[in-house]
Amino acid sequence: MTEKHLSSQFDSELSAVSTRVMEMGGLVESQIRHAIYALSQLSVDAANEVAAAEVRVNAMEVDIDRDLSSIIARRQPTARDLRLLIAISKATANLERVGDEAAKIARMVLSIIQSGAPRSLPSLELRVASDMASGLLRKALDAFARLDTTAALAILKEDDLIDQEFDGFVRKLITYMMEDPRMISPSLDLLFLAKAIERIGDHAKNIAELIIYIVKGADVRHTSIDQIESVMK
Repeated sequence: MTEKHLSSQFDSELSAVSTRVMEMGGLVESQIRHAIYALSQLSVDAANEVAAAEVRVNAMEVDIDRDLSSIIARRQPTARDLRLLIAISKATANLERVGDEAAKIARMVLSIIQSGAPRSLPSLELRVASDMASGLLRKALDAFARLDTTAALAILKEDDLIDQEFDGFVRKLITYMMEDPRMISPSLDLLFLAKAIERIGDHAKNIAELIIYIVKGADVRHTSIDQIESVMK
């Protein structure tokens, strides 16, 4: 993730923190997989596994932030090194929030199970969007590890596809509720699930934006793709 610095100890500390971020990312990806499995199979056990992992994810965020604070205090980095440390902290926060979204999905699954909603609910249609969101997060972590701005830009463009999937699912869900008003309550649970999946894609997008911030020194949040492309030239 980093270039060689004058201080080999600094390099070692950055490498250790970077490794922890990737480990956290792997755990969060596992949460997403379990959450979607819980949804597709209406599995209480899988939903409970997501909740158990949330405790570990939260602890990792605290540990990483503590290490980052220590590095900044002792090394007093400047310019790109400081941007990198700030970006790692923000990326960690985004990963923690992805974990929150996975936990939200798990809680909604338990609610659907407890409501006795039939398996005819169109939950499987969320699989496409969830696979896209999970894949986008994986790409974002890989690009972050390599500080690959080209990959980051591709991720920003791909996030729009998840938004389109979300919009299409909402339209189908509204039709489903109109056809069977008894399913309004569990269908609203699915609506919140879809929104949680969309948010996972948003957090992957945020991580991609941080890559450009590190490499180019430009804050590209809330800017258009055309503006971002001009920054990268």
